[in-house]
Amino acid sequence: MIEVRGLAKYYGRQGALHGLDLAIAPGDFIALFGRNGAGKSTFLRILAGLARPSAGSCRIAPAPGGRDSAARTRGRIGYLSHHTSLYPDLTALENLRFSARMMGVRGDDGFLAGRIGAVGLAGREREPVRAYSRGMQQRLAIARAFLHDPDLLLLDEPFTGLDQAGADFLERYLLEARAAGRTCVMALHDAETGYRLANRLVVIDRGKAALDARPAALPLDAFRARYAAILSAPAGGGAR
Repeated sequence: MIEVRGLAKYYGRQGALHGLDLAIAPGDFIALFGRNGAGKSTFLRILAGLARPSAGSCRIAPAPGGRDSAARTRGRIGYLSHHTSLYPDLTALENLRFSARMMGVRGDDGFLAGRIGAVGLAGREREPVRAYSRGMQQRLAIARAFLHDPDLLLLDEPFTGLDQAGADFLERYLLEARAAGRTCVMALHDAETGYRLANRLVVIDRGKAALDARPAALPLDAFRARYAAILSAPAGGGAR
């Protein structure tokens, strides 16, 4: 579904990615690990079309049965950052209504209220987002990211700021998405969460893939040991 070849990203003299190669098949659910500064967030932003690479290529295959324009490709992506990027003075309904128009999907209040209720915010849909706690804002950001039922999920530390109920909802959603054959790349820090959710483990270090394995072939303790060995090596510098 995604082919990455020689991907590099530089910010002046500082590099975040240095020749990353990665092939992602339909249905891959990837847990992406790496030290702060390894390039995880940069990689996800490039996949989402929010940043351009300095070198190399990143190709997302068109949907079956047709050729995708850049706009249609972006419409197949659900991107969730650890920054919610919500409009604080708008209500939850107004935030989702705006996003629905941008995505070209159903945007009536009944449908949107249902999506808000699904993330545990029923009855709070007409309150301004600035009155929400950090966890509530993250729940609303989840509802927005999945509003159009995307077939490619790009998640940057998606559990950041969530309370237990929100984390449980997100985990259920991701397990259902995996069972439905959707594709996902999610940056994580917690190895146990990655093992519960992912069918592929990728560690980025110094802007390249330092480890690419399947959980079924690499027990959790063995993964932790190899990951620790990668992290214990001297950092090569870079931007997250």
